[in-house]
Amino acid sequence: MTPPPSHGAPPQYEVLVIGAGFAGICMAIRLSTAGIRDFVILERADDIGGTWRDNRYPGVAVDIPSVTYQFSFAQNGNWRRVFAKGAEVKEYADSLVAEHGLRPHVRLGQDVVSAGFDTDRHCWVIRTAAGDTFTSRFVVSAHGVFGKANTPDIEGVGQFAGRTIHTLHWDQDYAPQGERVAVIGTGASSVQLVPELAREVERLDVYQRTPIWVMPRTDVKLSPRVRKVLDRFAPARWASRGLISTGIELAMWLGVTNYARLPFLTKGIEKLSLRHLRQQVSDPGIRERLKPDYDFGCKRPALSNHYWSSFGKRNVELVTDSIKRVHPHAIETADGTVREIDTLVLATGFKFFEYDSVPGYAVRGEGGVDLRDWWLENRFQAYEGITVPGFPNLFLIPGPHFATSWSWLVMAENQTAHALRCITQARDRGATYVGIRRPAHDRFYRAMLRGHRKSLFTSASCANSNTYYLDRNGEPSIVRPQSSAKVWWRARHFPLDDYEWRRPGTAPH
Repeated sequence: MTPPPSHGAPPQYEVLVIGAGFAGICMAIRLSTAGIRDFVILERADDIGGTWRDNRYPGVAVDIPSVTYQFSFAQNGNWRRVFAKGAEVKEYADSLVAEHGLRPHVRLGQDVVSAGFDTDRHCWVIRTAAGDTFTSRFVVSAHGVFGKANTPDIEGVGQFAGRTIHTLHWDQDYAPQGERVAVIGTGASSVQLVPELAREVERLDVYQRTPIWVMPRTDVKLSPRVRKVLDRFAPARWASRGLISTGIELAMWLGVTNYARLPFLTKGIEKLSLRHLRQQVSDPGIRERLKPDYDFGCKRPALSNHYWSSFGKRNVELVTDSIKRVHPHAIETADGTVREIDTLVLATGFKFFEYDSVPGYAVRGEGGVDLRDWWLENRFQAYEGITVPGFPNLFLIPGPHFATSWSWLVMAENQTAHALRCITQARDRGATYVGIRRPAHDRFYRAMLRGHRKSLFTSASCANSNTYYLDRNGEPSIVRPQSSAKVWWRARHFPLDDYEWRRPGTAPH
C-alpha cells in the first residue's frame, strides 16, 4: 500500500493510463514514441490484454479480418487465419508490450475505484482497491467497451443451483460433454459459442429474445507462402489492410451513417443474409424465428458458417418464448414449459453507456462533480468522443460518440492521437491544465445529433432491435456519424483553441 502524497507535492507521474488492453497499450506506445517516459499503467487484472485476456469462451475470434484488427504502426504479417482466434490476438498484444518495453510501466492488480481532480495542483488523485494512491498530471482512462458483463434481469437467475458462466468469465476447466446446457442470448458471442457447444453437449437450449443478422464467413488458414509475403513485404500488408478496411468503412458510411439517403444498400445486404439463412436452415418454421424484424446494421451483425445450421441438429432447440423464471435446476418460459439443465451460460453481452459502467469507477472533476451525474443531467456526450467540460486533463477511451469503424484498434489509434496532441501541446506551452471549452464541446454534440438524423439508428426500422447502440435516452451515443477519414484528420488537427490551457497560478478565462 502506497501512502497518499503530501499536500502540495508535485504529481508522481506525468501521465497515468488506466487499463492495459489495446487502447492502453496504444497510448503507452504513443507516449514512448513521443519521448514521454514518465507514465504508469494501472491494470485491475493479473495480466495485460483487456478483452482478449478475459473473453476465452470456445470459438472466440475477431469478427473482422485479422489484417484490419491491428495497429497501423505495428502490423502483424504472420496471422495464422483470416479471422484470428482470441488466443492469437492476445499473443499480438503481448508482443506489442514486449517489443516496446512496456512491462516496467505496468502495475498489475490495481483496480481503480476513484479518480478526483485536485483543482489547486492541476492533477488527478487515483485510488485503487488495493489501498494505493497515485497522482498524475494527466489521466487516460483506457477502460474499453467490453469490460463489464451484463447480467440479465430475470427472476431466479442468481439462485440457479448448477454452474453459471458468463462468456466474459468463461471457466477454462469446464467440460460440457454430455451436459444439458442453456444459452441465454443470441448476440455476437453466442454466434461464436453455440456451434462449439452443439458439438459437445447432450442437449442445448438457446434462448433468443432478438434474432441477429448473420453473414457467411470466409475463414481459412493462411498458407505459409501468404504469411511469408505479408511478413516480409510491407506494401503487401498495407495493401491487404487498406483494401479490406476501405470496403468495411464504405459499408459503414454508406449503409449505416447515410442510411436515409441510401436505404437500398442495407436492403441488398439483407437479401444476401437471408439467402445464407435459407442455405443453412431447411425448416421454414425455424427460419422464420431466426429472421430479424429490424434492418441490417441496427445491431452489430455477425459472421458465421455454422451458427444458423446448429439449429438443424437434433440436440439443439431454439426457444423464443420469453423466460418467466430460472429455477434451481431448470428454466421456465412464459408458455409454462420447464426445461431442466445442468449449466446456465449467459451470453448476454456487456454494459455500455450506463450509469455505473463507463468508465466503471467514480470520477469527480472540478467542484467534485461526478461524471456519471454530469452525463445523467446532460446526456452522454464528449468532445470528439474523448473529453468532457469540467474534467480537465482527463481523456476517455472511449467516451460517447467514439465509434466510426468496425475495428476497435482503428478507433483507439485515433483517440490516443488526440490525447497525445493535448499532452504534448501542454508540454510545449508549459500548461498544467487542459480543459475542453463548453462552447466547442456543445458544437460537437449538436453536430452529432444532426448527423444521426440521417443514420440507420434513429430510423423506425431499428425499433425492435434491442441494440446496445442506443442508450437509455434513445440516442445512438456510441456511434459517431462521420467517416473514418474525417475522424482520423480531426484527431490530429482539431482546433487547439477549443481547449483552455492554463499555467500554474493562472486564473480561468
